[in-house]
Amino acid sequence: MCRILYARAETPFQIADLLKPFAELSRSSREFQGHGWGCAWWERDGWHQHHDIRPVWEDDLAQFGSTSLLLAHARSAFRDEGIVIENNMPFSDGESVFIFNGELRGYIRRFDKGDKCAATAKAVEIINKRSAYVRAMNIILSDGEQSCLSTSYNEDPDYFQMHQKHNGNLHLVCSQPFPGDQDWTRIDNHTTIEL
Repeated sequence: MCRILYARAETPFQIADLLKPFAELSRSSREFQGHGWGCAWWERDGWHQHHDIRPVWEDDLAQFGSTSLLLAHARSAFRDEGIVIENNMPFSDGESVFIFNGELRGYIRRFDKGDKCAATAKAVEIINKRSAYVRAMNIILSDGEQSCLSTSYNEDPDYFQMHQKHNGNLHLVCSQPFPGDQDWTRIDNHTTIEL
């Protein structure tokens, strides 16, 4: 399963300062996270994105500036298939960006009536009803103003449970705590919350 990261602050932070520990946790993950990666960050003119087919730990993370909203995704391709840059998240429709880890087909956008969290909750409800089994499904959706997390898993909480940390004005959400970093709290399973 992929690794995902969300970071938001009231004042800008250096993107590389968060991508470096994210790259390390991806590199040291018990499942391979090297099938490419991507990130999206918010600026006044909207979303900017970067995608690379190399693992995040092999990219030049110093190339990024600062932002107050960041989403990042390190990919573990299902069955080692479809390893092309077009399959690397975040995905965007121009208005919102979307990252997830799990096995998911389709897009939440069709349920969006102006409230990203309500759309996410509705999509998750339908996915769960129509799926024989959901091993894990963690989703973060943001339009730059509203951001939402939905997390659910049916096995291996040590690997699939999402975590968060508040550090001053910075709010972090990640698939696992940064290596050597303290004060992360677990996010309850089967939760959909606004970030």
